[in-house]
Amino acid sequence: MTAPRSGLDGAGLLIIDKEQGVTSHDVVASCRKLLKTRKVGHAGTLDPMATGVLVLGVERATKMLGLLSLTTKAYVATIRLGADTDTDDAEGAILTRTDTATLDPARIAAEVQALTGNISQVPARVSAIKVDGKRAHALARDGADFELKARPVTVSRFEVGATTVTPWEAGTEGVFTDIPGAGGVFTDVEVEVDCSAGTYIRSLARDLGAALGVGGHLIALRRTRVGPFTLAEARTLTELADDPAVSLGIDDAAQFAFSHRNISADEAESISQGRWLEPIGMAGTYAAIDPDGHTIALLQEKGRRASSVMVVRPATLRQ
Repeated sequence: MTAPRSGLDGAGLLIIDKEQGVTSHDVVASCRKLLKTRKVGHAGTLDPMATGVLVLGVERATKMLGLLSLTTKAYVATIRLGADTDTDDAEGAILTRTDTATLDPARIAAEVQALTGNISQVPARVSAIKVDGKRAHALARDGADFELKARPVTVSRFEVGATTVTPWEAGTEGVFTDIPGAGGVFTDVEVEVDCSAGTYIRSLARDLGAALGVGGHLIALRRTRVGPFTLAEARTLTELADDPAVSLGIDDAAQFAFSHRNISADEAESISQGRWLEPIGMAGTYAAIDPDGHTIALLQEKGRRASSVMVVRPATLRQ
């Protein structure tokens, strides 16, 4: 006798280590081809110049993406002090250049500390924030005149690592041909940042350079963590091609990303049919796990009910 179909074959979360120079949408398109399904979505993007953790949902797990707690992120980055760009990163045009030969490391540390904690940050003009219904980056490309409002963000960790000095001539890459002067140096600062979602590392680079009076922009960015997902769970597209499967099946994904509650077979049948369970005092979204270890639903408690916000295994999927 064949087992009943679950409708969940291949479903789960895919943690990709994105390479530099491709968009997040390019990654989604590649994963669709490799996994032979159109049902692939992402839980937030990475800029083309950035590398690192990108969280994708596959098949039924795409419905899980909006419920994941991805409110904290971690990065390693390199900030170049001594030049401003019109995008706050290395992909933009240089606006100013200032010699940093006499820049005091103690001043850098002090201004980094001032940008740590609960701060107000103006996003980069090339961000995806909407202004009157249009993306800021599209307005910037069109040469529109607009202002972005500062937003509260939390930078819980902003630490300076290695600092190196780069001569202007070694770091120009042809972009300074219209700026006179020679003989100065940039100061490249490696940093580690833990922050809230919505924090722009490019803006931290810009604001650090502005506070020091020398200008600054981002020249390298690698995301090492999104919520509970780290590079330890991530694979490159090349590695995915060798083994085209999700990183975490939908059961493992739910139990990795959420708190969970064990339920009886009768409770599992009830919740699979859209009914609610008795609350047990658990906060936030959590997974309901049946006696076989399967995730039946993601629940939230309100008042006298523990109701599903996503039924992972609805009764209608079983044939």
